[in-house]
Amino acid sequence: MLRGGIQVWSGAALLALAFFGQARAAELYTTRTITSGTAPERRAIGFAQCLRDVVVRVTGDSRLLDEPRLAEQARHAGDLIASYTFRDRMSGVPIHDEQGSYDRPHDLTCIFDPARLDAFLKSFEREPWLRRPQLVAVVGIRDMKGAASMLASNSLAPRDEDMRTALISAADKLALPLVLPSQRQLMLAGLSAPTLATADPARLGTLARMAGGEGALVGTIVWHDRPAGWVAEWRIADGLPDTRWGISGVGFDDAFRNGVSGAAQVLSGHEAPR
Repeated sequence: MLRGGIQVWSGAALLALAFFGQARAAELYTTRTITSGTAPERRAIGFAQCLRDVVVRVTGDSRLLDEPRLAEQARHAGDLIASYTFRDRMSGVPIHDEQGSYDRPHDLTCIFDPARLDAFLKSFEREPWLRRPQLVAVVGIRDMKGAASMLASNSLAPRDEDMRTALISAADKLALPLVLPSQRQLMLAGLSAPTLATADPARLGTLARMAGGEGALVGTIVWHDRPAGWVAEWRIADGLPDTRWGISGVGFDDAFRNGVSGAAQVLSGHEAPR
């Protein structure tokens, strides 16, 4: 929070500095969404979405999205925001035809006040999740043609670049440090898509260390025709059996969001996802 040009941090935010550094601690309380203009009613919708996002981002607990108190506070989300900015996504493109500024998409960035947000979280008996391990995502894929492959930082299958973008975007939204291993690292660890579901935890641990991580988020996503969509199953390597979760009948973007949000929920010390 800014007071007279001096940055003032809450106690929780000061603890965050010890783990993240000032820049990353500030990022923890910052969220972004897209609005269809900057009018007050559009701004209010954006504020509400940013609040929902930041509550999960700061705590790691996506179950809070079902809390009625969050829905109530979302109508007054601006009370918890320290500052915000809009950026016209069509900057440089003149307004044309009957288009008004309210029709143009904008990026809305909201920086929440750490002290006010932390006080709100205490009403749910939640607090900021500060110790965040870097995970290595170990993902096996069986595509629409039945071909099996592993998603890697340098894999070249047709959908791999889009899948990498979806996975990293999901992790960034929750401020969860996550990297993908290289094809060589997967090979050295002896991991492949057909055997991933029963992979030896020691191999997964070796891969995580080679890739610079502290643990592995392990998942398989398989295309099913009926009903059409991806079926995803996830677990934390070395985790208990009840830390397994998944989703079915979705696009791969949702499959990766399910994996990342479940990992955040488990690692932040909350109830395992269903």
